[in-house]
Amino acid sequence: MAPASKADRKAAADVAAWMFNVVTSVGIIIVNKALMATYGFSFATTLTGLHFATTTLMTAVLRWLGYIQSSHLPPQELLKFVIFANFSIVGMNVSLMWNSVGFYQIAKLSMIPVSCFLEVVLDKIRYSRDTKLSIAVVLLGVGVCTITDVSVNARGFIAAFIAVWSTSLQQYYVHFLQKKYSLSSFNLLGHTAPAQAASLLLLGPFLDYWMTNKRVDAYDYDIVSVMFIVLSCTIAVGTNLSQFICIGRFSAVSFQVIGHMKTILVLIMGFLFFGKEGLNLQVVVGMVIAVMGMIWYGNASSKPGGKERRSSHSLPTSRQHKHGSESTELDGKV
Repeated sequence: MAPASKADRKAAADVAAWMFNVVTSVGIIIVNKALMATYGFSFATTLTGLHFATTTLMTAVLRWLGYIQSSHLPPQELLKFVIFANFSIVGMNVSLMWNSVGFYQIAKLSMIPVSCFLEVVLDKIRYSRDTKLSIAVVLLGVGVCTITDVSVNARGFIAAFIAVWSTSLQQYYVHFLQKKYSLSSFNLLGHTAPAQAASLLLLGPFLDYWMTNKRVDAYDYDIVSVMFIVLSCTIAVGTNLSQFICIGRFSAVSFQVIGHMKTILVLIMGFLFFGKEGLNLQVVVGMVIAVMGMIWYGNASSKPGGKERRSSHSLPTSRQHKHGSESTELDGKV
């Protein structure tokens, strides 16, 4: 009974982690859409810097309360992570600005095969045929849902290429650092959030001016817009934390595959808020295909041989045996 009980607790924690990520991610999309479309706050990079500043404040409070213990992350590892993460944020913003919606969605979909490539090359992961086919079905379904017009230009392609690879590397690195240095999601955020907040708040206003030709300090702030900014920052704390929890518990590939459920939920909510214009036969068919692919992926990847290492290669775990259970338990409670 003990093993079954432990498996049930892990399954419940996994579901809770995914729900936490889905709710916060969909919530921040809705709030940011209102902030940018309704109130004209189009400074996406600066807003992301404010998100990480709020996250830094949260980790400082948790450390003061004793929920985050002291941990070590080498400066060179932190620098690499911040470079990947910031290139991801800026790359995505520029890709959205320079590309059509269709090509932007194709670029986002390509993160799954890129993440698979990183796992195969760096972690020596081998995927079964069913796992590969299930990923292809997910890509097909989400593609049918979201891709409309597709046009590309040279600078848009370069921006999308940088965005895809930097985002995939950043998500892979979250999993890598947590495993290698036995860091909980709180610990890793405590190391990375201050560096990202400082760099994005320093560079963000200049990048936003370059992309929008508007100055963040010249924006007409009022009570309502400030309330939406505060709400966006508050939800972002949960979004950042839940992303680290999910990638730490699963992998970058699984996070990308199941994460496309958020795309489907956004489409459904668009239908609920905006009526039938947000939903048509093409979108419904795509949703059905994508959900079937996600269910297939979950079943295929959990089977023996569905997703396994090809050799005995593993991350250094000098501290993992000592602190790994503590980190997992802390993430599970969140």
